[in-house]
Amino acid sequence: MKMRPVILALFALTASAVAVAQQDFSKVEVKTEQLAPGVAVLFGAGGNIGVSYGEDGTTLIDDQYAPMTAKIQAAVAALGATPVKFLVNTHWHGDHSGGNENLGKAGAIIMAHDNVRVRLAAGGTIAGNAVPPAAKAALPVITYAEGLKLHLNGEEVRVISVAPAHTDGDSFIHWTKSNVIHMGDLFMLKVSFPFVDRDSGGDVRGFVAAADKVLAIADDKTKIIPGHGVIATKADLQNHRNMIATVIAKVEAGIKAGLTVEQIKATNPTEGFGVNPKGFISADRFVETVYNNLKG
Repeated sequence: MKMRPVILALFALTASAVAVAQQDFSKVEVKTEQLAPGVAVLFGAGGNIGVSYGEDGTTLIDDQYAPMTAKIQAAVAALGATPVKFLVNTHWHGDHSGGNENLGKAGAIIMAHDNVRVRLAAGGTIAGNAVPPAAKAALPVITYAEGLKLHLNGEEVRVISVAPAHTDGDSFIHWTKSNVIHMGDLFMLKVSFPFVDRDSGGDVRGFVAAADKVLAIADDKTKIIPGHGVIATKADLQNHRNMIATVIAKVEAGIKAGLTVEQIKATNPTEGFGVNPKGFISADRFVETVYNNLKG
């Protein structure tokens, strides 16, 4: 698939607003994959986008970067869908929410966890890069603490929040009839180790809890949309969950044994799970993050 857009998305995740503005999005092609009747995924430059469409209107899950909006709207139209009516952000990072202002001004109703609105409104720091406050039109107008249910296009779509993991405002989305789940950056399929955004209240232990929550409702036919990477299966998510739990356990044991982070890295605690060791979050960086997270 689509490794070039994935690489672009992961690189841009740490870029400043100026660097993002300087990128050439004109050459990015939005790819569409149908997952079920009325449910599709769009791959472009940024986080994967879920699409629910039908007689009740079109709902997007995430919206990538602002320069991608016109291409995303064109891809939605190519599905035979109406313009975007609802938008759900899985978290506040710009590669998943950068199109909010454009779509908000176009009339979309934006929904997200309480903390997504708080962080978008305030701005902040992501991976050492300053993020300015978002425009009013980019802010969610419906927020929640635990989640909500959307009764659209012939099925119940559940938006479910989780404990702090990637950030302190993560949600996943479950199409109950179509058996599709969008996990945002709670799950990246093999292209990188997880990004624990500590500046945004993230906690590595939350990734395990979130995976367990999804695994409890998934089955072998569930199609899982990761934040980045190709469509995944329950087995892929189980591998992701096992990897994180294993690294946490090994780092925890190393801390108790008095080992330094360099000594723990030398034991290669991330090996054996098929994740790209030199991805956006490298194996060594992930171990360092887990070490610092557990040390508090």
